Amino acid sequence: MLPSATDDGGDSFHGPSLDEFFPQAVLFEGTPFELNRIMLIRLLVMVVIVLLFWLGTRRMKVVPSRFQAGLEFLLGFVRNNIIIETLGEKDGKRFMPILMSIFFLVLGLNLTGVIPFLNIAGSSVVGLPLVLAVVAWILFIYAGIRKHPGAFFKNSLFPSGVPWPLYIIVTPIELISTFILRPVTLAIRLLMNMVAGHMLLVLCFSATQFFLFSLGGAWGLFSVGTFAFGFAFTLFELLVAALQAYVFTLLTAVYIQLALADEH
Repeated sequence: MLPSATDDGGDSFHGPSLDEFFPQAVLFEGTPFELNRIMLIRLLVMVVIVLLFWLGTRRMKVVPSRFQAGLEFLLGFVRNNIIIETLGEKDGKRFMPILMSIFFLVLGLNLTGVIPFLNIAGSSVVGLPLVLAVVAWILFIYAGIRKHPGAFFKNSLFPSGVPWPLYIIVTPIELISTFILRPVTLAIRLLMNMVAGHMLLVLCFSATQFFLFSLGGAWGLFSVGTFAFGFAFTLFELLVAALQAYVFTLLTAVYIQLALADEH
């Protein structure tokens, strides 16, 4: 929300509001295909990611161009430092396409929060983080059942070495922590980081506009400080955007690795 003057000529400041995460429909209002600003940002990110990878891989060269080299560096980083390091060579190759997709989708959606004229992360509304968390949960269940058919749920809920009477306590805890809290925490971690980052940026730059244009005069000096904070938070938000993509993908890979572990 931008600062504005009151009707009586005074000046007032309106800080960021959660209403910004629920924008009005832009296209197809009132239909099942209704699109608002955040949905359009998500579609834009998807198109940009597909286009970048198509341009970067359609004419691969032994001596790569800068663009190809940059793309290969990012792919190599995700492959070696997240997927292969966590799952190993064999299992890493099996799950690499979906884990790569998760990383670059989350990264692209997060970065829109600091891109001018977009100014809000596509992952800052719970729907998409929840869908990605469900995908991670399905991968975890699929990997466990595929590797340990008939024993995955039993060994997850009834760990070996525990006295039978204690299963009354242990089994509900394992059910909640393993099969419920994991997807919930994945979604909430991503969502709240993006929401908090957006609110901080809007607060800083709204305050800058308020001091500079609404109050003016000596108050304009305060805009220097709020703008500096806004710039610093923008750089920090870039770091958070990349870090959250890394953490989300890494935790998904870790959960898959846990499902594949021999103790199951």
